Amino acid sequence: MIDARQRSIALLVAGCFFMENLDGTLVSTAAPDIAASLHTTPASVGLLVTSYFVTLAVLIPLSGWLTARLGTRRVLLGAITVFTLASLGCALATDVGQIVALRVLQGAGGAMMVPVGRLVVLGGAAKPDIPRLVAFIVWPALVAPVIAPLLGGLLTTYANWRWLFLINIPLGLLALLVTRRLIPAGKRGTPPPLDLVGTVLICAGLGGITWAAHLVSEPVQAWGVIAAVTAVSALALAVSVRHLLRTPHPLMDLRTLRVTTFRASVTGGSLFWIVVGAIPFLLPLLFQDAFGWSAVKSGAVVLFVFVGNIGIKPATTWLLHRFGFRRLLLVATVGLAATSVACGFLTADTPVAVIAALAVLSGAARSLGLTCYITISFGDVPPEQMRDANTLSATSQQLMAGLGVAVGVMALRAGGAVSAGAAYPIAFGLLALVALAATAGALRLRGDSGRAVLGGRDSGRTQTAVAAD
Repeated sequence: MIDARQRSIALLVAGCFFMENLDGTLVSTAAPDIAASLHTTPASVGLLVTSYFVTLAVLIPLSGWLTARLGTRRVLLGAITVFTLASLGCALATDVGQIVALRVLQGAGGAMMVPVGRLVVLGGAAKPDIPRLVAFIVWPALVAPVIAPLLGGLLTTYANWRWLFLINIPLGLLALLVTRRLIPAGKRGTPPPLDLVGTVLICAGLGGITWAAHLVSEPVQAWGVIAAVTAVSALALAVSVRHLLRTPHPLMDLRTLRVTTFRASVTGGSLFWIVVGAIPFLLPLLFQDAFGWSAVKSGAVVLFVFVGNIGIKPATTWLLHRFGFRRLLLVATVGLAATSVACGFLTADTPVAVIAALAVLSGAARSLGLTCYITISFGDVPPEQMRDANTLSATSQQLMAGLGVAVGVMALRAGGAVSAGAAYPIAFGLLALVALAATAGALRLRGDSGRAVLGGRDSGRTQTAVAAD
């Protein structure tokens, strides 16, 4: 049974998750205003997005080792402090060099906040409590990309782009106060020495892939540079896998993938995250470029995705106990694919009520799927592997969510290569195929997969080292 303290900690982590995700997408809407204010070009402002996502991808793998070394409370307090101060610095920046450097600091804080916070919530929880706790912490990943277009449009239209960063200050201060109150101090640990070779290889690979993905999403592409960065990054990741499987104390323990449900969460969940990241990017483009809507109207309609996210949330725990993970993942992945295809057939003459209803259904499928994937990922993981599983899961989620926009851009260009009118139908159709690939993974799950978190005989309170922190 979840007590008030567990619920409060889960909401704290949800707030941190919200700040991290919102800052990843909000800046894009204000690129022209930031460029004009700092006397630079919108293309240069693209570095604000790229630097943030690259830093997240590079530093998230280090979160597990730092947590073991310093304790969850110290790392979480430090991460929130860095993120909040960097946000203030971004708001006060006077040139593009300053703001890019401060965005890197923001990314460093964000990279530690979410995976460490999630470990605090789930690391010492009883297995049957995990579905309800995940329901608290999963919504920010769904909400932030959806409200970003509207919030960014409102702030840049009626206020100033600096408010994109200033809104983090009260949120950060509140998170610091709550963290000091709720998270016990704990003791410093003595983990094995840092895997320096693995750190360099993983950072190079993940950072390079993330950089290449954001170069693809830019208006003008240097395909030679993108191909070279992708090739080097892929090689670094391939070598890192070999290293991580051979070294006695790896930065990330890939052996956690031997747990069937965790492996299914990482593989199928990665495909699902790509579509989740791409849809909020493509819908505003469809509404503004193809339908001619204003940014505010477009953002307001996209908010109905959020209505679907929240509307299904109170029922997810009951649905999991009633139908199990396999059936719900089949419904979520097929539902996401079907609503993606339907989005491709929308036109400027489609009634707004129909578009809103479709957005609600898409949001419900997104929320149900992500809740299932995050919950089942820790259902069968042994307590001693919880920290490693959390690090690997957080890394894959952040990478795939970041790749979602790039995949959306490439799908849109593939459709545009056929004809201008086919651009959006083909783009949404390709995203539907990605969602159906996740369906294939769900079909391979057993009917009783994840029974430990649904109150099966293997349930019980996990006792991990992090619980003592």
